[in-house]
Amino acid sequence: MKIDILTLFPEMFAPLEHSIVGKAKEKGLLTIQYHNFRDYAEKARHVDDEPYGGGQGMLLRVQPIFDTIDHIQAKHPRIILLDPAGKPFTQSYAEELALEEELIFICGHYEGYDERIKTLVTDEISLGDFVLTGGELAAMTMVDATVRLIPNVIGKESSHQDDSFSSGLLEYPQYTRPYEYRGMKVPDVLMSGHHERIRLWRMEESLRKTYLRRPDLLEHYDFSDEERKLFDKIREELTQGET
Repeated sequence: MKIDILTLFPEMFAPLEHSIVGKAKEKGLLTIQYHNFRDYAEKARHVDDEPYGGGQGMLLRVQPIFDTIDHIQAKHPRIILLDPAGKPFTQSYAEELALEEELIFICGHYEGYDERIKTLVTDEISLGDFVLTGGELAAMTMVDATVRLIPNVIGKESSHQDDSFSSGLLEYPQYTRPYEYRGMKVPDVLMSGHHERIRLWRMEESLRKTYLRRPDLLEHYDFSDEERKLFDKIREELTQGET
């Protein structure tokens, strides 16, 4: 995968040289290039200007962004604009991006964009219902979430298939050594070696955790017959516990 990032602060992306993303680059599975679009500004390197019609703050000018995109010369890129008004970023969207060959991220600053910039854009994406100083942190988060899903980036593909949100549910609790620590023990079922019992326990705990912490995820979840039976049991147990 090839990723190009338009930013006024390329130095902020140092974290992407490490951990999983850094290893993906070392393996030759990923290239990332950073483009300071101030270098392409025709007007004394000014990338922002006052909005027509008046108003608060400054807007990113259209010319530096267009010229930077022209310089990249990508063939069929997915061009992503980081914008608080965009569609929320999700795990399923990261999975979709992981199938692309070329991604371009546009990191904004100031009060907003000249609307004409959006004629270049294929996707307007928000990290959540809050406002950051700029798009760099959001872009890093999206790149990290996407790159780890590229085949062969993580050793075992199944290691991310069980992640929270990948299945539509939160991930079940997990444990490692020691068996007992400060009076807290690993659930006996995980020590049983009985694969079917472990599978059912994990399914039940995943459903329980999702119901207690993120019930909104269950509103449109497509339950299997097995999951529905377990979920009904969980709700009955929790309802009885409240009485």
